[in-house]
Amino acid sequence: MNALTRLALYAAVAAAPDMGSSAAATEPSNAELRRLVDERALIRIVDQIDRAVDAQDWKLARGYFAERVRVDFSSLSGQPETIVPADDLIAGWAGNLKASKTSLHLRTNHDVSVDGDRAMVKSNGYAWNRMEGNGDPLWEVWGTYTAEMVRGNGGWKVDAFAFRKTHERGNNWVKITPGR
Repeated sequence: MNALTRLALYAAVAAAPDMGSSAAATEPSNAELRRLVDERALIRIVDQIDRAVDAQDWKLARGYFAERVRVDFSSLSGQPETIVPADDLIAGWAGNLKASKTSLHLRTNHDVSVDGDRAMVKSNGYAWNRMEGNGDPLWEVWGTYTAEMVRGNGGWKVDAFAFRKTHERGNNWVKITPGR
């Protein structure tokens, strides 16, 4: 780990609220630094997936996924959980979100757990889709995302991805109709 990264992480740990320790802030251990680096990398991946999807940058979005992905969007589509090639997942998104259909995906309140070379990021999520052509041009949804990841030679990759809807509103036509 380079000195600048170590310094930045030390500053973040030192500035964090006291978690019950009566000792003054001390330099974090290598394990603590590794945990912080992993946590930040994992959060960045889920946030960057949303940015890539909204930019319709399918090559970039695909790069965050393992070759095969267990997906569960059953609360949105009614289809059961399944395992698909990542290329098919991205092709499905690309087929739905085209120039005439725009989206905004947001995640917050990330809860990250790392166990060796496996990790999970749970987040609250919101998505907004807009497309002209049939009444109200908006559809939006709230829920929770879960991304499970595996660390390999290429870094962290998503190998399981789920969204559980809690609320939705707007024009269902926007939700189910692919963009043009």
